[in-house]
Amino acid sequence: MVNDEIEQLVERARSGDRAAFAALYDVFAPRIYRYFRFRVSAADVAEDLTQKVFLKMVEHLPKYESRGLPFAAWVFRVARNAWIDADRSNRPAVDLDELIGHASDALGPDELAATSHEHEALRRAVAGLPSDQRDVIAYRFFADLTPGETAAQMRRTEGSVRVLQHRALAALRLRIGFRDGAAITTEEAAAR
Repeated sequence: MVNDEIEQLVERARSGDRAAFAALYDVFAPRIYRYFRFRVSAADVAEDLTQKVFLKMVEHLPKYESRGLPFAAWVFRVARNAWIDADRSNRPAVDLDELIGHASDALGPDELAATSHEHEALRRAVAGLPSDQRDVIAYRFFADLTPGETAAQMRRTEGSVRVLQHRALAALRLRIGFRDGAAITTEEAAAR
């Protein structure tokens, strides 16, 4: 969906059109969820944060003004603020549903361990990046924002976003490492 179509939906939603708001939800909910899922380890926390963003959107949509920025930039500003608030409270909790879900997954224990290890390695590698590079990775690959939307969100130029993205990916390649197209562990990369 292009920005003009989204802006039309926003105007209709501001006027109380529930179908327009539902369409905005359909467009942005998966992207916002992926953004949070990258930032938090528990799926239910990502779902809760996604819902909080949409509650805030309903609350603040009548006051929304375009100001020349894409609507996605505004939505992800709300999402980023929700994540910051949640991170500040950072109450560690065990997600029992996720633990129970692992017992019924089709993957075997060895496959689950490998997948979990890969996800954790990626999470650690991204966490080691400077904050602006982490944000670019989150917005571009997990929130699926365009370079222009990412630039608006980060208050940078598209060119600087592309440079940050390039540097972040290069740093991740070094941190995670690759051998013959396959990832190698950080320990293997350090041993080289």
